[in-house]
Amino acid sequence: MNRNRQRGFNLGLLLLASQVFQLGIDNIPPVTLATLGLNVYLFLFPVKPLLQTCLSVREVYWYRDWGRLLLSPFHHVDDMHLYFNMASLLWKGIKLEKKLGGAWFAYLLSVFSLLTGLVYLLLETGLTKMTEDSSYSLQCAVGFSGVLFGLKVVNNHYHPGGATYIMGMPIANRYACWVELVLIHIMNPGTSFVGHLAGILVGLLYTNGPLKRLMKTCAGYSGYGMPYPPNTHYEQQSFNHRHYGAPYRGPYDTHMPSAPPQHPYTAGLSDEEQYEAAVRASLNDRGGSTQARSSRGTYSHSTPEEIRWRRLQRFTS
Repeated sequence: MNRNRQRGFNLGLLLLASQVFQLGIDNIPPVTLATLGLNVYLFLFPVKPLLQTCLSVREVYWYRDWGRLLLSPFHHVDDMHLYFNMASLLWKGIKLEKKLGGAWFAYLLSVFSLLTGLVYLLLETGLTKMTEDSSYSLQCAVGFSGVLFGLKVVNNHYHPGGATYIMGMPIANRYACWVELVLIHIMNPGTSFVGHLAGILVGLLYTNGPLKRLMKTCAGYSGYGMPYPPNTHYEQQSFNHRHYGAPYRGPYDTHMPSAPPQHPYTAGLSDEEQYEAAVRASLNDRGGSTQARSSRGTYSHSTPEEIRWRRLQRFTS
């Protein structure tokens, strides 16, 4: 058994290292990278043996071992369990941390890690009472996958539309987490169906319920506390320019990989075209006054010399 675990250990970490270096460490946002590092560290050097970190109603509620709520998400059964969860974290973390900003994403991970465990205990307690079967209270869950199901719901909320291919079938992203919930349980009955369901419910509490509002209140957002995630394009632009919690950006911020940064007005334009485009953008940014709106057409058909003259007149008048 130890030999098998050792072989799996080597394979899982090698696969994960390959995934990280393929993406490039510089392209992984800091909170996502730190969370991945924490999971790997606790897999190599666990705080306690696995049976003392897994989450169950008996251990947490009956025996009052509440510390398991903190330890359970960050411990894994074996290396392949770790690899699949961390590969999923990389994909979701890169998208969400860029969207929400590092500070809020770290806050989101902390809340989801704790709340997924609490919802899991409530569901298992409810099943125990409904079925009068105490085995539900004895089932012990461990791993980050419940949190990942919650992140999947949030990611689909902020990036709506599109489809995911599951077993070769296109599934709309809004339903993908439910399909995966069922298929994973059918294909691998040893996984925690209730743990994954708890993650989905926490994600829905955030996107469609009161959780995000409650998190904003607890963060004390009033201009002095943690900035909350943007809901509109305007809020996103304002949020991106704050000095704290700014979304992670890779080494370049253009659509083309490995491309040097370009000013949005200058890519592929001559000097005169750049000047004309910059003036039009300046007029557009001034807020839609009647004078600006009426002058856009005039400026767009003027020569560069006329533009320079009119702009000089505007500043000297």
